Order: sequence, then structure tokens, then C-alpha cells
Amino acid sequence: MEFVDLKAQYQELKQGIDSRIRRVLEHGQYVLGPEVRELEERLEAYTGARHCISVASGTEALLIALMALGVKPGDEIVTTPFTFVATAEMIVLLGAKPVFVDAEEETANIDAANLEAAITPRTRAILPVSLYGQPADMDEVNAIARRHRLPVIEDAAQSFGASYRGRKSGNLSTIGCTSFFPSKPLGCYGDGGAIFTSDDALARAMREIRVHGQEGRYRHTRIGVGGRLDSIQCAILLAKLECFDRDVARRIAIARRYDALLPPRLKKIRVRSDRTSVYAQYTVRSENRAALETGLKAAGIPTAVHYPLSLHHQPAYAPLFPGASFPGSERLAREVLSLPMHPYLSESAQDQVVEAVARLL
Repeated sequence: MEFVDLKAQYQELKQGIDSRIRRVLEHGQYVLGPEVRELEERLEAYTGARHCISVASGTEALLIALMALGVKPGDEIVTTPFTFVATAEMIVLLGAKPVFVDAEEETANIDAANLEAAITPRTRAILPVSLYGQPADMDEVNAIARRHRLPVIEDAAQSFGASYRGRKSGNLSTIGCTSFFPSKPLGCYGDGGAIFTSDDALARAMREIRVHGQEGRYRHTRIGVGGRLDSIQCAILLAKLECFDRDVARRIAIARRYDALLPPRLKKIRVRSDRTSVYAQYTVRSENRAALETGLKAAGIPTAVHYPLSLHHQPAYAPLFPGASFPGSERLAREVLSLPMHPYLSESAQDQVVEAVARLL
């Protein structure tokens, strides 16, 4: 059984993917070829954002967004400690400080009720994460940000395709950043990402930062990075976009079937009624995770832990947070376990997972 079955997806989309790649090989514009702008226009239409800037990875998307906002050493960025390391990594790389607000255990997203207390005169932005495919409480986050005149960056690396109160993830705040890592709901065949905004000035800054701060060829008006997304990766994403809505619907159907069939005593990450999840992961919680993980492995069922350590406990970041405690994040880190989830997961394979979990519990 595959945890994420990219081979099955390729077989289903092979003709479209191969045709798109062949077109790039024929025209030879491997960097900023026509597929780049075509993809950006398609993603702008999909999210409703005025601008999409494709970039080399979801991590690069966060870095470029923070740079465009002028984040500098000594600034503070309010975010969550229960996330992939890239969220805090980009903050620290720019010399700023992550200020953590604990995660709420029901959704594993940042607890907006405790966010305002973390804001100080040094706060430069708020960076909520839409974890496991479900947007955070973005209206509440945006309202707090407006009161304090702060921009918001949604880390939507796992939630592209999800909706929040009728709006698409990535277009819920000042800037949205997503990832097209292969295992994501919309993934390319390498690293890739995108940034969304409806702010014209920020869009211009981020487009320039993406190409070494160039305003025009060999005219560098700002500090930048080499952050472009390759034409071939854009071609792959364009082919996959043709069936993306169908794949999202399949993910939701599989997740609802898990919800219905898994034992009620098994805790699950809750998706709130005013939003959808694209289930980048289908994640449950168990106080006896190690035994459940071992038992499922013995039954031939792959699992993953997203994530085993809250960021304030990671060796590289712990010195920045001596004595800090975020109980919700720490409990999630001890208990979460992700089960097989992809649009090609058969009912028989899912039944095998459910039966094994029930037997082990």
C-alpha cells in the first residue's frame, strides 16, 4: 500500500503530462517560458487573487513574502510552533524572531483566541499556518491584524484548493504562500511553490525578488534570490490542474469515509463547518501512537508523523525559547499520526486500514 500514490496519478494523467513536458522540450525555454505565465494566470483565476508569482518552492515563497514586507533583524513574526520547520526557518534566516502562539488541539491550527496577547511593538507580521489542508481562523486573524496595522501571510503550503467561508486558501490575507512539493494535493515532480496577493506593490516587489531583485535585465534595485519555478514543473502542474477539482473531491470523500468507519474512540483532527480541507494528510491522534504505528507497519500499512517535535523543542530552535511551553502543540506532537491519503486510495485498501486500526485499538 502506498502512503501517497504518485505512480497511479501519473498513469491516469500520463498523456497530458507527457504532452506538456514535450512542448517545453521542443521550445527550449526552460526558465520563465510561456508555461510559467500560463500557470500563474490559471492560479489567479482559481484563487481570485489579482497576482500569482510562481516560485521555486513553498519555502522560497515564505522567504520572498517576508523579504517583500521588509522584515529585518529584530522584527518579530507571530506564528505557530506546530508546523513544518520552514515556517520558522525563513523568519530566523532574515534575523527576525518567531513568536509562538499555541495550537488549538481540535484543528491543530494556531489558536486565534491567544494571538493578540503575543503582539508587541516589534511585531512585523502574523503568519498563520493552514495545517493538514484546512485553513486557520483567518477572519479572526485578519481582524486582529487590522487593529494592529499588520500584514498577514497565510502559510497555505498544505491547503491549496481548500475554501474558507466561500474564499480560496491563498487568497485569504495580505499574502498567501503555497507549496507544490510532489506529495501535496497539487504537486509537481520536484520542488515548487507560489505566492498570491492582490496588492500591486507587493506583487511587483516579489516578482523582482524572485529574479535576484531585478527591475530590468541587469538592473538590480533590491536584494533578491534565485527563486524561479522551472517551465517543466509549470507544465506538469498545468496538466494536473485539469483534474484537480476532481482529486480534491475524491480526497474529501475518502476522508469522510475514514470519519465514518474509524472507531469513534480514535481522536481525529476536526474540520470546522465554515471551511473545507483538501486533506494533505488525514491525521488522527492516539496516546499510544508508537504501538499503533508499529502495529500498522506490521500489517503493511504506511503511516507518517506530521510532526514529532514542536518547533520550540527542535534542537536548532530550542535555544531561542528556553523554558517555553506550548501544551497544545506538545500534546499534538506526541499523538498525531497520518494515515494513507490520496485520490487513488481504493475502498478495499481503506477498509484494510480501518480494520487494522480497530484491531490494534
